[in-house]
Order: sequence, then structure tokens, then C-alpha cells
Amino acid sequence: MLYSPATTGSRPRAETNPSILSPWEQDRTGKQMAESVIRALYGRSSSLNLSSKKISNVPKCVSRLTKLSVLLLNNNSITALPVELLSLQHLAELNLGNNALKEVPAVLSHLESLKKLYLFSNQITVVPPEVMGGLPNLVVLNLNHNQIQRLPPEIRSLSKLQHLSVLDNKLEEVPVELCHLTKLTEINFTSNELSQLPQQLYHCKELTKLYVARNKLINLPEGIRALAKLQVLDVAGNKLSMFPVEFHLLRLKELYCEGNRFVRCEPMPSVQDVEVLALKELVARFVLREDRSRSSLVHRMLPYYPCLTALLANGSCCAVCLGPFLTTWLECVQFISLRKNMKMKSLLTIPVRVLLCSYKCFNTDGHSYYGVASRKIQVH
Repeated sequence: MLYSPATTGSRPRAETNPSILSPWEQDRTGKQMAESVIRALYGRSSSLNLSSKKISNVPKCVSRLTKLSVLLLNNNSITALPVELLSLQHLAELNLGNNALKEVPAVLSHLESLKKLYLFSNQITVVPPEVMGGLPNLVVLNLNHNQIQRLPPEIRSLSKLQHLSVLDNKLEEVPVELCHLTKLTEINFTSNELSQLPQQLYHCKELTKLYVARNKLINLPEGIRALAKLQVLDVAGNKLSMFPVEFHLLRLKELYCEGNRFVRCEPMPSVQDVEVLALKELVARFVLREDRSRSSLVHRMLPYYPCLTALLANGSCCAVCLGPFLTTWLECVQFISLRKNMKMKSLLTIPVRVLLCSYKCFNTDGHSYYGVASRKIQVH
């Protein structure tokens, strides 16, 4: 059995309540903060560490440190940020992890130089669209251990984002706009409520690590095969029955998939229905075949019919005869050895989806594809 790797960004929440302080402790904490800010101000420091200072409010005087590039405020009881912090136009890293924030502070939308933003272990339920739209240089965004249900479509504005982690939240869906973030190399959606991922995820060509364990995924996007740089995939603890078409062509180094509902190779009686293809499907198959020949009239004329071209772009081909089809196919499965077929160390065998154009191809000798119980010719 394979086990999921330790997820990054997990931070234990403080057991004590730092907001309950005696007057003496409050006075001492205030003096320590003042000394830290004064040292940073006169020393023209580019960083300020106020982590674990038992504070609930960020001193407004911090805004005077206009050359600040790193501000650490983690492990406190901060509930909001003062608007005066918008003066920190050189701030590149901000750590607000393990505080008491209930939403992403609006002032962050004015800090355009931010590259790393840590908001893990708060009580955040809302991510304001205007904040996402005001962070064009963000590279790392950590929202782990909150109560976020959705990410706004404006997340597409984070055009330089490389690492996105929303582990242990209440996400029910991933906005399709996320797929515009073509520089993403790592995504972590572990422990959420996701039932599906955007089909357009294949646009994230630079993705090397994808963690979606412990969700409610029924299937993975068919286009995942296009993620040529993907090395680590964690889908453990979902509701998958098989992997997408040509999944075994990925060059994965690590795959974690225990705790799913994969189909098993067990002989069962079946009945093959009579195939009756709709006229639309018959015409589509003819056009798709003709389009393969550059010299055909169909191939030359298709560019003048953009709607038809867009429709035919959803076509696929039979795994046996390589013939094209559009909306009608027979769903089958092949069992792939991770060690033999994907050159991995694991001895696991996984089911991978296969599509055939007809029962005729299914009944052909020489292939290792199996029919799936209760799944016949499907029309979409």
C-alpha cells in the first residue's frame, strides 16, 4: 500500500490564547514591539519579525518602514491589518499565518510588490476578488487550514503564481479561471470537498506536483495527459473508479492513489446491444476521417465553418482501429502495471480508461481491453 506524502504548509495552532494578557505583560509586549520597530527604522532594515509577540493589532508605526521587504506577523492573534500598511510598497513577503483573520485583509490589494503571502491557520471564509486582482507579482500563496468555500474568478489575475496551497479548507469547486495561471508548478487542494477539477487544467503546462487527496473526486480531467512535466500526483482517498485515457503515458515519479473505488478485473456475463448510430454521429465520423487528409475538400473547407470546427474539436479516436468518433463510444478499461508500463518502483496495477468506437473493435483479437460492468455504448 502506498501512503500520501507529508503535506507542506501545515502549522500547529497555538494552544494558548495570546490575547489574554496581564497589564504587565501587555506593557512589556508593547515596549518590545516599539523597540523592534525603532531598531528597524533607524537601521533601515529590510525585514521585521513580530512573530509570536502575543499581539492582536499591528502597530501603525510599522507603516513608516517604507523600505521593508519582509514582514513576519505569524503566531499572534491579529484580526485585521491597518490601512496605513499600504505605504509598504516594497514589501515582497508577508507571513500572517496562525492568527485570527476571518477574511483576507483588503489592504493587501495595494501591495503590488508582494511575492509570498502566507495566511495559513486563520479563520478565513472569504477571499475578496479585489485582493486577487491587486497582487500581480504573487508567486506563493498559502491559504492552508481555513474555512474557504470558493476562490474568486479573479484569481486569474495572479499571472506569476507558481505555488498555490489551499489544504484543509471547504472548497467545493475550483474556478476554471485557475487554468489561466500557466506558471503554476505546484497545486495543493488536499482535504477539501471537491467533486471535480476543471477540464482545462491541462493548460497549466508547468505543473510538476498536484495534491488532491481526501476530496470527493469521481474522475480526473481527461486532458491531464497533456501535463508533460507532472512528476507527483496524490489522489488518495477519493471516489475514482479509473484513471483518464492515456494516463499511463505520463512520466510520473510518484503516484498515491490508495483509498479509491477502482474497478477490478473480474469476469462477468454481459450482453452487447445492437449498435444504431445517430445521423449526427455518422456524419461527424465521416468528416473527421476526411479531415485527416490534407488533400480532401473537407479539410480545405472546414476553416470556413468555425462552429463546426469547434464541435469536431471534441472528437477522439478508437484505441483499436484509430478511427474517429464524436459523441458515441464504448467505455473500456486496461490494467496498467506502474513498474512495467510507467517505470515506477511501485508494484501496483491501476485501471486506465479506454474508448472504442464500436463493439466490432471490442470483439477484435489482440488487445487487452476489458468491458466495464453496467457501462455500454455511451452517447454524450
